[in-house]
Amino acid sequence: MNIISHTVEKLHDPTGIIEGERYEFFIVFNVDEDDELFEVNGLELRVLIGQKEDISRIVTYYIKSIDTDTQLDIALDEDEEAEILTFCADKIKDLPQF
Repeated sequence: MNIISHTVEKLHDPTGIIEGERYEFFIVFNVDEDDELFEVNGLELRVLIGQKEDISRIVTYYIKSIDTDTQLDIALDEDEEAEILTFCADKIKDLPQF
């Protein structure tokens, strides 16, 4: 998995369902050409992250084809989830604190 770009936004959770802070990431990435998920223009991963104190967790995610703008019915493996969680947690640390 090669991350090409990302955006992140801190979300307001008026329901309080997710404890702590909530962040939404859109991550554009690509995979090797020999991977069954390979697409020329890459894939987009939407990830919701919950963070309480200094502990981050993936609340939910989905993967979308950029070419067809459709959600794919696939899941990340454990290593990929760990990689994404680390990436997101690091980016959250770099956000300005208000």
